[in-house]
Parts: sequence; structure tokens; C-alpha cells
Amino acid sequence: MVRTALVTLFISIAATCHAQSINWKEVFPVRKHDFGTVAVAAKTEFSFPIQNESNRPIHIRTVRASCGCTTPIIESKTIQPNQTSYIRARFNTDTFKGKRGANLTVVIDRPVYTEVRLRVDGYIRSDMVFHPGSVEFENVSTSEPTTQTVKVLYAGRKNWQIVKIESPQSWLGASFKELSRGRGRINYEVSVTLNNDAPIGFFQDELVVHTNDSEMPRVPLRVSGEVSAPLKISPGVIALGSIKQGSSATKKLVVLGQTPFVIESLTAEGWKVQVSLGSEAKKTHILQPSFTPDDNETGSRKSELVIQVAGDNAMSATALITAEISDK
Repeated sequence: MVRTALVTLFISIAATCHAQSINWKEVFPVRKHDFGTVAVAAKTEFSFPIQNESNRPIHIRTVRASCGCTTPIIESKTIQPNQTSYIRARFNTDTFKGKRGANLTVVIDRPVYTEVRLRVDGYIRSDMVFHPGSVEFENVSTSEPTTQTVKVLYAGRKNWQIVKIESPQSWLGASFKELSRGRGRINYEVSVTLNNDAPIGFFQDELVVHTNDSEMPRVPLRVSGEVSAPLKISPGVIALGSIKQGSSATKKLVVLGQTPFVIESLTAEGWKVQVSLGSEAKKTHILQPSFTPDDNETGSRKSELVIQVAGDNAMSATALITAEISDK
């Protein structure tokens, strides 16, 4: 009996020490979010970051929501050391109305058992609807501006109107026009434009629709998308490995464009690049360039490969070349 009690006590103390070694406030730096006032059927989400700065994986068993107005989504149940994951809280604006809130209880079972509580709140107004619920730009290019439209449907005060739309980004523009008004119903169309100076990659922002409603004048409209480069090299990192001075290495490259193009040249500082280029304009070019060091320097080398497109449209794309240069 004494030995069993000592073993139980040791396990309990060990578990407590492990639990104390992880600062859960740092793992979950954000624990509350207020969606504010949102429209019916608006796509409304917030991602709570999970930052694992310990030396052990963190495993999430489940997340419980105290209210059906919010759906928790675990992006990755296992967060490795020095990695970040997210728990998305989706506000169910299509089925709930009025003031809503929920506690999200995150149940963690490794490296130690613990529970962390997150909180979301918001007000879902029933008189205003976005259709569709968000603006999504799917895989657009920066070659020219792209516009998406959303309908704003309102039922209520006769003198209700949209006053302005505020954008958080200079490359994301918005305008609006009234479509109809009568019998207590007012319809607007909002045009959202992604300009050609938008940054490459995924983005997620919110426009703020300002109305003359004194109680709830600001309503967010979610805008997300992915901007792709007009020209792309695959792979983005060309690993040549170990090369002796005077020798060469050949790699297969795929160059992708959104419109047909002709490649004019391939250049890289510190390298002599030999490649056969065709004269036919097409969206996909498969190349097998040969890379030879053009100087006597040895050691690790990182250079930028630049592919230039022919014609008036000065498109180009870059990739990274890595190699270890040795003596002959």
C-alpha cells in the first residue's frame, strides 16, 4: 500500500511539473474576439492562433462549443515544436440572429491534459443581408484589375442608406450603387475591385460598410482570395548539389504563365546558362537548362535565376539556385 501510494504521488508530481513547464497564455496569445455587428448570411470567421514554442508536440483532442451559433474548426490537431496552427471560429450567421456568443473549450491531451477556454461574441442583425455572404477572389493574376459584386438587401427604415465603404488596403477598392427602393425594402450592389498592385499570395481582409443607422452604422464584409504571379517557375528552388569547377548540372524546369508567352532569356549571376528555347507562344514551357560555374570561386553559392519573357510585356520570374562548388 505504501509503495503504491508513493508511485501514484510521483506520477502526480511529474504531471504537474510538465504542465507547469508550458505557458498556455503564450500558446494561446488571443483568447477573445468580438465580431461586432454582422449581416445575415455573412461569412464570418476568426482564427485563434496556437503557437507551440515548447520542445514537445501539442495534441488537441477536441473543441467544445457552448452554443450552436459558433462552429469550431481545428486546422491541425497536432502542433509540432516551433510551429503555429489555428482554431477557426465560424459564426453561423445564416441560422442565428441577434446578440450571440460562445465559449470554445479546447481540450488538450498531450503532452499533458489541460483545457483552454476561448470566447467569441457578436451581433447578427436580421434586417441586412449580403448575397453572397463574402467576396472571394480565386486564383486571380495581377495583370489587370478584377471586380466581384455583392448584393446588399435591407428591410426596415425607409430612409436607410449606405453612406460609404471603407477599405483597409490601397489595392482593394469598393464602390456601391442603389438598385431599388420601395415597400420597406432597399437593395444595393457593392463592387469590390482587386487592383493590379495587389501583393502575391493569399489575403484575407474586411471592408466596412458604413450606413446611416445610428445604432449599428458599421457592418463588416469579408474579402479573401489568392493572387498568383503572371509567371511562375517550378521548382522555385533549383538545388544543383555538388559541382566541380568546369563541370555542369542539368535540371528540368517548368515555366507557367496565365497567357501564352515566349521565353527570351535565362540568366543567373555566377553561372553560364545554356538552354534550348522555342519560338512558339504557349502557357507552359518545359526546359532543361545546363548550369556551369563561370568563375573560380568555390564553396556554397546562392544565385537568382531570372527568366525574361519576349515582347512588349516585360514579364519575368525568378527562382533560387543553390550549389556547392568545389575545385577541379
